Amino acid sequence: MANMGILEAKRPEFDALLTQIARYVDAYEITSELALETARYCLMDTLACGLLALKYPACTKLLGPSVEGAEFKPLGAKVPGTSYQLEPVRAAFNVGAMVRWLDFNDTWLAAEWGHPSDNLGAIWAVADYVSRRNLSQAKPPLKVLCVLKAMIKAHEIQGILALKNCFNAVGLDHVLLVRIASTAVAAKLLGCDFEEIRNAISHAFIDGGALRTYRHAPNTGSRKSWAAGDASSRGVDLALKAKTGEMGYPSALSAKFWGFEDVKMRGSKLAVEQEFASYVMENVLFKISFPAEFHAQTAVEAALSLHDEVKNRLDAVEKIIITTQESGHRIINKVGELANPADRDHCIQYMVAVPLIFGRLVADDYEDAVARDARIDALRAKMIVEVDERYTREYLESDKRSIANAVQIFFKDGTSTRKVEVEYPVGHRRRREDGIPLLLEKFKTHIATRLSPKQCEKILALCADQKALEQTPFNEFSDLFWLG
Repeated sequence: MANMGILEAKRPEFDALLTQIARYVDAYEITSELALETARYCLMDTLACGLLALKYPACTKLLGPSVEGAEFKPLGAKVPGTSYQLEPVRAAFNVGAMVRWLDFNDTWLAAEWGHPSDNLGAIWAVADYVSRRNLSQAKPPLKVLCVLKAMIKAHEIQGILALKNCFNAVGLDHVLLVRIASTAVAAKLLGCDFEEIRNAISHAFIDGGALRTYRHAPNTGSRKSWAAGDASSRGVDLALKAKTGEMGYPSALSAKFWGFEDVKMRGSKLAVEQEFASYVMENVLFKISFPAEFHAQTAVEAALSLHDEVKNRLDAVEKIIITTQESGHRIINKVGELANPADRDHCIQYMVAVPLIFGRLVADDYEDAVARDARIDALRAKMIVEVDERYTREYLESDKRSIANAVQIFFKDGTSTRKVEVEYPVGHRRRREDGIPLLLEKFKTHIATRLSPKQCEKILALCADQKALEQTPFNEFSDLFWLG
């Protein structure tokens, strides 16, 4: 073990970043109408993803109380699309796992990647619990406006930390950002003061980070679908501890040898390049068209546009060239046997082959019944993935943040298709006018897979009215999605 020398016992001042995050969560006032409107769309989209996931037994087997009978009525948080009412830590896991299961909720791409709406697990659970507890004490419940503002702040914390800090470069999974953001906003929703919020955040960093083992070959597996639920539930647990007065750790980041930066970041200091406000929610990327890892969204769109040209010539294909960004190449360029749905939805070749063959890419296409079609692997074997330097550069430029891909197919007779290039997916801010109608249709379609027509009618009417939704008591909004 390294010689640590004599340790200074005097407690230092809190690390500046811990103070900055806590001050933002505690005192910053959300005024951006664009952010609030986008948060409403984000709430709808996130719930749509969660409700659709309930079709899949691999997801639902993980849901419910920790052990049979351990529900928490009448004060517990209600889990959308189910009859479960649970204490907030377990409810956060349930909602978080549902939301992330199909890889269909929003995305943020920078030096680090992630899905900021994963934090809805913690936000929903705590807001619903606090609202029902308040009512039992003759106090007013939280309103949906409070939840929208909490979503904006969770998005901002996760997204701004991701701009310059590449956690995946040291093998850490991006769900550590879910834990940090969920801890911060859950503490605020629970009524923690500034010091308690800061204490809670210090614990979130001290927890370290999950490994990305479950996201990459040869170990890709279903944990990547519930890891965010695990992170958001841990955030709630830490916030509850802070609310009791549990102490914080001032140099959780910077402590020599023992701190997060030395232990987890190999000595690199965490950097924040801009103030926390509402930038991330305003610019978040929605996954609207396809349940696919976001670096492949435009590749799927390009492949789909070539379906009619290729569908009757599959045997004549000589090679397929996919041009992508460096991040896409690193994360989802995958050859060899794909073991399960989690493996397939992180393989750009698979996500291009399916729309070329079938003219679609839906969640069921990752299941074994479709994956057994021999034509998929036959096309995958003919694919070459190349990196375009411009795609990589513009992916990181703040005024672009493109996620470009191109697909071109070459045939054995020497002919080829056009090279189809798509730089911005439908869910990008630059394509909001195209995307929002499709997002609303996604919401309408997916809530109908789980809720009654009467429930759906009430939900759609309320969600169409920004001001009415904002002023709705959150427990009443939650009730609309419950099956109990």
